Amino acid sequence: MAVIEKRRSRDLPQINERIRFPKIRVIDTDGAQLGILTPNEALQLAEEKELDLVLLSDKAEPPVCRIMDYGKYKFEQEKKAREARKKQHTADVKEVKMRYKIEEHDYNVRVKQAERFLKDGDKVKATVMFRGREIQHSDLAEELLKRMATDLDSVGEVQQMPKKEGRNMMMLISPKK
Repeated sequence: MAVIEKRRSRDLPQINERIRFPKIRVIDTDGAQLGILTPNEALQLAEEKELDLVLLSDKAEPPVCRIMDYGKYKFEQEKKAREARKKQHTADVKEVKMRYKIEEHDYNVRVKQAERFLKDGDKVKATVMFRGREIQHSDLAEELLKRMATDLDSVGEVQQMPKKEGRNMMMLISPKK
């Protein structure tokens, strides 16, 4: 039972009565330093202003606390975290499929698609599909993929050279940093 209580108190933020240090450096709401006080003195100052005493850094000597509205502070932290998540871009793998007997115009369309994907920050998986006896011409498919790699050299770099996987031959291209 005591172990559970200890673990719970470790998860809770160190504010008001939970601050257990002999001396702390206190910062006022406007950023002015009030000096080094005992936690009880600092807590009295915070209660007079109807605010909370929040531990900012326990690594400093003495630990740094600030008088602020903890609810508002917590909301601001969550808001920053949400904004950071929103701006994050995960690199997806987009696929461009073709056959080794592809016509020139169709090939150019695939290259343009792959270029757009790479510019958006996604990886591109270029796949050449074989049907029936076409698999005998895997050398032509490899040539086609290498040609695509040279055409996309300005926006991407080959992450995985062309390799056969069953009835397909694939190559992975990642965007240049």
